[in-house]
Amino acid sequence: MRLEIIRKIIGGILLVSLISLIFFQPLQQYLSVPKTITVFEGQDYTFQKAVPVSASLVSHNSTITLEQEKHSVSVKASEKGKNEMLLEYAGIPIKKVDVHVLKDFRVIPGGQSIGVKLNTVGVLVVGHHLVNTSNGKKSPGEIAGIKVGDIITEINGNKIEKMTDVAPFVQAAGQDGKALDMMISRESGKFKTKLTPLKDKEENSYKLGLYIRDSAAGIGTMTFIHPQSKKYGALGHVISDMDTKKPIVVEDGQIVRSTVTSIEKGSNGDPGEKLARFSSDREIVGNITKNSPFGIFGELNKDLKNGVLDKPLPIALSHQVKEGPAKILTVVNNDKVEEFNIEIVSTIPQKFPATKGMVIKVTDPKLLEKTGGIVQGMSGSPIIQDGKLVGAVTHVFVNDPTSGYGVHIEWMLNEAGINIYDMPKNKAS
Repeated sequence: MRLEIIRKIIGGILLVSLISLIFFQPLQQYLSVPKTITVFEGQDYTFQKAVPVSASLVSHNSTITLEQEKHSVSVKASEKGKNEMLLEYAGIPIKKVDVHVLKDFRVIPGGQSIGVKLNTVGVLVVGHHLVNTSNGKKSPGEIAGIKVGDIITEINGNKIEKMTDVAPFVQAAGQDGKALDMMISRESGKFKTKLTPLKDKEENSYKLGLYIRDSAAGIGTMTFIHPQSKKYGALGHVISDMDTKKPIVVEDGQIVRSTVTSIEKGSNGDPGEKLARFSSDREIVGNITKNSPFGIFGELNKDLKNGVLDKPLPIALSHQVKEGPAKILTVVNNDKVEEFNIEIVSTIPQKFPATKGMVIKVTDPKLLEKTGGIVQGMSGSPIIQDGKLVGAVTHVFVNDPTSGYGVHIEWMLNEAGINIYDMPKNKAS
């Protein structure tokens, strides 16, 4: 009986000790160090020491070195490679961390105002209308089960690329009294339907009873240019059709230079807007191959300089971005790119591609006076922190135009098809 009591006492002491160890704040600090640290060549990663913890590298090579101060440990990456770091407290291993050093990577920040023209895959249905026939008002498109947001890709087996492709089929079918074989693309998939054009008794022509569109235009801001491949990323968010509110499925598109003519200042509940026009020569400076949740992407065929920071900058991965001061590059007058101060209010270290990784706030008095904060057309403005490109402005808060969201540059580069990781194949030994 007495032995059982002693066992319980010892068990209780061990349990209390274990709990105390788990909640021991300095130890918790090291447990919060990520299992994997990824940095680029020439960069450092530093974490604070609250207790005498020693750090050592499993493999002693020249790619990674450690510098230990009284209150901090710095991981210094000199060249591409891979290693493991062991953290010990009082001789007891408490954490093993994989350290990956990626090849130095740089892109040129944007900031330029650009005009955007997207051509859709097929023609987009943006609404229904009633045809005034001798038998009353009807919409052939609605009768055929075609919905707003659908895309007409084929008529009678013929590929449809633009609005002018549609009219000849409609008139011919109407005169022959035949139905059109329509191939429709919808989010849920493709399907076929038959549509019989009806004659408008007032205009004496046959109609589909559909409003359609084959292109969309707008303005935005360039985010980055990859100097080697000429690939670019802009906007930082998907372009949706103004009527259907659905992402535009892109066949192709072009970007041109644009000039900001005036600013509609933002206020609470009323986001402002950059008013701009395409450059007078409408010279195409690049194509558009992708319209995704992270922006628009393609390749440039002309040089596009911002006149402020035209040299390649290193980038920061999502876990390297920190709260604090930063800058954005954007245009608020004509085509002049300017630098403005902002604050990164919060940032989420994301392991997988996701939008809205940062919350930012405009702090620059000049920009606040001119725009009221973040306005439409500013999307894509590059965010720079500590000399690194970290992301792009994407959305404004409707009830607070001084603040909005940003996307991490890591995910925009990924969408552009640029491999920044290029992981070393050798394993730590």
